[in-house]
Amino acid sequence: MNLQRPNANDALQTKNRSRNVAPQSGICSRCIDGCKGNCDLFHATFRGRELLYPEPFGSITAGADKDYPVDYSHLNIMGYAFGAKGMDPDPDKATFPAVNTETQYGVTDKVKMKVPIFTGALGSTEIAQKNWEHFAIGAAISGITLVCGENVCGIDPQLELNKHGKVTQSPEMDRRIREYRRFHDGYGDILVQLNVEDTRNGVAEYVIEKLGVETIELKWGQGAKCIGGEIKVNSLKRALELKKRGYIVTPDPEVPAYQAAFKAGPLKQFERHSRLGFIDQDGFMKEVDRLRALGAKRITLKTGAYPMRELAMAIRWSSDAKIDLLTIDGAPGGTGMSPWRMMSEWGIPSIYLHAMAHELCDRLEKRGLPVPDIAFAGGFSSEDHVFKALALGAPYCKAVCMGRALMIPGMVGKNAERWLRNEDGGLPSTVSRYGTTRDEIFMNYEVLRETYGKEIDTMPLGAVGIYSAVDKIKVGLQQIMAGTRNWAVPHISRKDIFALTEECAKITRIPYVMDAYREEALQIIDA
Repeated sequence: MNLQRPNANDALQTKNRSRNVAPQSGICSRCIDGCKGNCDLFHATFRGRELLYPEPFGSITAGADKDYPVDYSHLNIMGYAFGAKGMDPDPDKATFPAVNTETQYGVTDKVKMKVPIFTGALGSTEIAQKNWEHFAIGAAISGITLVCGENVCGIDPQLELNKHGKVTQSPEMDRRIREYRRFHDGYGDILVQLNVEDTRNGVAEYVIEKLGVETIELKWGQGAKCIGGEIKVNSLKRALELKKRGYIVTPDPEVPAYQAAFKAGPLKQFERHSRLGFIDQDGFMKEVDRLRALGAKRITLKTGAYPMRELAMAIRWSSDAKIDLLTIDGAPGGTGMSPWRMMSEWGIPSIYLHAMAHELCDRLEKRGLPVPDIAFAGGFSSEDHVFKALALGAPYCKAVCMGRALMIPGMVGKNAERWLRNEDGGLPSTVSRYGTTRDEIFMNYEVLRETYGKEIDTMPLGAVGIYSAVDKIKVGLQQIMAGTRNWAVPHISRKDIFALTEECAKITRIPYVMDAYREEALQIIDA
């Protein structure tokens, strides 16, 4: 059985002509000379490298759709009729609204969150930039952490560098930090990511010393791709500017042939790429020490869907360096921009990677060494996903990182604001069924008014949308946690889930459904 078909996908706006397709290649079983499209290869004939990326860039997020042999759906959640952890087993006290969904992470200066989720890195992609106020304010009012991703300073049109190539002014980064802080109430934090170019440009120095940022995130990779970050650029002048700032820009905007192709029209965009990072233990430890010397209160690490060797490096080095949070992002991931086939076909899938991480953390703890706080990422979108991830990674996993699942409510809420102004044809029926005003459509609008008063009427509706989506996850998680008799996040354990298939049990070391609680059951029968 083929797990993912190439050569045609909605992400690339392509499809096969034939009803029958060769499973491995994705090519129509009958490819006709004279066919007028519409597969990947047909369009690559005309557009070449454009077919590497989902389209239209800047208006979509994309997530790979490969169907792996085992994923989180192969785990089910336990429900109990006995006991209560963190609460008196009293029907009048042990209600699901009484469940505490707060979590915290960090070594000494801990960060609390109202719900054990936080955003993926929202960096230099256009979709992050143009929706930032919705994402940032939404995260702040929800009491969760927001990650400001890589290259934000580097692509800022108003960036100012000193003679040493270090950031002295970045209005875009200033805006990113300011928007989150406007409504921050002590829960969550804003993390600023560093990649190779950010480190060279002195981004850490700028955000710590001038903007008072407390947490820096080092980035080794992500689940969506195994290369550095990239964006598309619609201007030759801009492409030349970014190359001058030290980025890899392809095709090379300084080459006359590409300049001519851009001016003539067939070359419509340039790509700005970040460099690949290369890790070594000594360099990692020195960088952590350097950031702490600059004044960073917390340092976190984000790593991607690499094999167990790199995963072990991330866990052990994070332990040695006393890293405050290690986020482990599995394949296939989602993104604002990543090569489509790479995103579909590279890396260790989430459940396999997270099972490896738990095994390695267990081994580290048995040696008497500190285990860093862990967050899992890679394809999560709902409260059952959050519970399963926390249970699989217990007791080390403190939170779940969500990328597209927290971006979508921000974008939908933003668009609702436009529809309410009668733009793009006004409210669609999918929204007008709830009402025709802000307070009618958003069920939490008046709830937020109690906290923010008149400010709610000027708050971006994408932020209200994110708050509502987080509230749904929170309440759903409370219900699941109550059903598993866990009245606080730290009580969630690996015994609260079971494997539906023997293959899943082998991978995760979670008991197969027919083996879970078997010994306890036999003891009861045989008593």
